[in-house]
Amino acid sequence: MAKEYELTVGLEIHAELATKSKMFCGCPNNPDEKRPNANVCPICMGHPGTLPVINREAVKHVLKVGLALGADLADFTEFDRKNYFYPDIPKGYQLSQYKYPLVKGGTLAIEGFEPVKVTRVHLEEDTATSKHDEGDYSLVDFNRAGVPLMELVTEPVIHSPEQAAAFAQELQLLLRTLGAGEANMEKGEMRVEANISVAEKGAKEFGTKVEVKNLNSFKSAERAIQYEMKRHIEVLEARERGETPKEPLVQETRGFDEKTGKTFSQRLKENSHDYRYFPDPDLPKLKLSELADLSAEALKKEMPELPWEKRARYAKDFGIKSEAIEIFINDSALGLFFESVITDLGANATKDDIQKAANYITSDLMGLAAKEGYVFLEGSPQKITSANFAALISMISKNELSSRGAKDTLAIMYAGGAEAHDGDPKAIAEAKGLIQKNDPAELEKVLRTVIEANAVAVAEYKAGKAASLQFLIGQAMKATKGSANPGALKDILVKLIA
Repeated sequence: MAKEYELTVGLEIHAELATKSKMFCGCPNNPDEKRPNANVCPICMGHPGTLPVINREAVKHVLKVGLALGADLADFTEFDRKNYFYPDIPKGYQLSQYKYPLVKGGTLAIEGFEPVKVTRVHLEEDTATSKHDEGDYSLVDFNRAGVPLMELVTEPVIHSPEQAAAFAQELQLLLRTLGAGEANMEKGEMRVEANISVAEKGAKEFGTKVEVKNLNSFKSAERAIQYEMKRHIEVLEARERGETPKEPLVQETRGFDEKTGKTFSQRLKENSHDYRYFPDPDLPKLKLSELADLSAEALKKEMPELPWEKRARYAKDFGIKSEAIEIFINDSALGLFFESVITDLGANATKDDIQKAANYITSDLMGLAAKEGYVFLEGSPQKITSANFAALISMISKNELSSRGAKDTLAIMYAGGAEAHDGDPKAIAEAKGLIQKNDPAELEKVLRTVIEANAVAVAEYKAGKAASLQFLIGQAMKATKGSANPGALKDILVKLIA
């Protein structure tokens, strides 16, 4: 019987924080700066005689993350020097936190997976950026050196690549919700490192731990863990058969090749004592209880609605599909637009009205705007106001517009210009002849003409051919140039030829 194996993953996630200045100096914290070495000064370059100053806003961001995770916030904290030598470390050490992190413990729940326990969240400074694509030499850009960097470490409680990727995505969403950072992985503002081990299911100890560094997308994190899981199992099975594995399984640091989907060895894994941590003598110890604006009570008053709280509210109050909820939560501007539409629909809006609004925003409106960078919210050059959008939904619900008519009207609203009538959907629909005809007497007159002209189809329907009814409705829609209500046509037609 083949042995079963269990994957265990612990994540270390680094995220740059959104502050005006760097972690210990006044240099701009600008991730979009393209000029190399533009945002540097003697402090972030570690010149002799310079003194760092702690960025208060960065401390606040990390404490808010801790509050959201339900973690223990530190009362006492300090910064340490983490000593190692690499071209992108200007000082020969990195200012970080070792023994006294800002946040300990906490949990992050993930839709569809077991909650993940967090070990710690601490604050440090980022390193510079090495460039290896200029020739047979490397260059270093120090713009990023000294940028506030949050590091979150999970417990080794993740057991699938999908759960790991989902955790990283939820953390990114939390950071954006708190305003702590954008965490754009494609810009390097958030990096995932996965500590991976595989052991026989039920084993009391973890297998050999391998760390895969600098994973720059959720998909890459998932693929790297999948590859390592497969590699570990192949080595364990080879050992079980008494064979020498093709590649040794040792505690090491590995990289991930996006093109091949494989990991590769980089160096043996360092331990904490290799970094020779010691408290930084130039930075003061912090007693957070003595700083009123950084107390838990003060921070709680500033906390926004968290992603999981918003999910629960949307499901309870609006009853919309989970796919739409995720879109509105991940795009806060779009979520605010949706909520404004619901407000403009009024207190008498039905669940069906709300669902229609969600559907038209997440499909038709987003489809129109996709090529324009989602330019449609109030205040944009091509604006659709929530009031006008709510009016469009009301017209659909009252059967004043067909589905096709609603799409055409919305396209004109989005395009703007003279035809848009200031975005008023009723004026647009009337001008374009898109208002549905619902008057029974008028529709009956049209249908009698259709029946007379299509006697064969009528006879076929009476003989049991259901498709003939749709043909007759289609002829009536054609006669009214698509302005008739199909449902009303069907009801009247069935009575006329019964």
